Amino acid sequence: MSLPKRMRAAVLYDYNDLRVVDRDVPAPGEQEVLIQVKACAICGSDPKIVAHGWPSCPPMGEYIPGHEFSGVIAAVGSGVTGYRAGERVAVEPHKGCGHCINCIRGLYTTCLNYGKLEEGHRHYGFTVNGGYAEYAVCHINCIHKFSETLSYEDATLLTTAGTALYGIQRAGGIWPGETVVVIGPGPIGLMAVQLAKVLGAGRVILVGTRESRLATGKEVGADITVNSRETDAVQAISELTGGVMADMVVETSGSTGGGAQAVELVKKSGRVAFVGIYSEPVTLNLNKVVQWNVQLAGGKAEGEDVLDRIVPLMESGRIKTKPLLTHEFSLEQINEGMNTYINRVGNALKVVIKP
Repeated sequence: MSLPKRMRAAVLYDYNDLRVVDRDVPAPGEQEVLIQVKACAICGSDPKIVAHGWPSCPPMGEYIPGHEFSGVIAAVGSGVTGYRAGERVAVEPHKGCGHCINCIRGLYTTCLNYGKLEEGHRHYGFTVNGGYAEYAVCHINCIHKFSETLSYEDATLLTTAGTALYGIQRAGGIWPGETVVVIGPGPIGLMAVQLAKVLGAGRVILVGTRESRLATGKEVGADITVNSRETDAVQAISELTGGVMADMVVETSGSTGGGAQAVELVKKSGRVAFVGIYSEPVTLNLNKVVQWNVQLAGGKAEGEDVLDRIVPLMESGRIKTKPLLTHEFSLEQINEGMNTYINRVGNALKVVIKP
């Protein structure tokens, strides 16, 4: 593949000042590949980065955000084996340092050397440049091959599904036949619905406040939906379960109400997976957690290499992507794409930028 010297990239110059400009094409280093980016989805953290920056991010004027991206390997750096130019890959954003105790135990999304480039840590699109560009470099630890069965747009949702799966795993997994409640019909919640079904849940109940998104939940496999603006969710789940409540609750909304509600919807000796990102403190009924023997777990991103398990589920059609992919924009239109995502223009769910 003939490589250009220059590329177009969306660079953050200051808060709320994202510009598409020319930049040098980066060169892959040791154990890195250069990816020609075909698609990069907007995540909920991206508008916050544009508005407020990120700790340990590259300097303003050099910082390229974007972390949910896929593309084709354009070149490989020194020491790379098992990958070659022309292969289709999706990226997960977290690369741990590899030598702290958390990384050694496989908990690399909570690397103890976060942000320390000299220790080998990378967080693509956060502490190092990411995928809102025509080309991006990535360490081979963070790339996952996929076949032509999936489009590049489909593959941007691997990290979304991986985040849901990791949260479910952290909370103890799902047993066949169990009742699972998912709070929040956003992209991660809609992936959690599908994964719960794949893992054998007998009944999946989706709780949310927007009818359009609840309808998408039904489309991707939710057995029952509850609009918590119109119905008391605790009462509804109690009636549906004969007062027992849910075996597992997966909280993906990131709202204070959703976080608190999760504990109220779980049964005795049940499990709660907290996957949402909370901008405000959440008050939990910890006495119930203790007295009911409830297991709580947080799930930080897509750890323990769950993406390699997501790929075959997507390729086989057991996880649907098309209902979530609602809008596409070119790289030059990235600010319009951000506005569409933030303001949910046209019931936007997942907005994809295509360099």
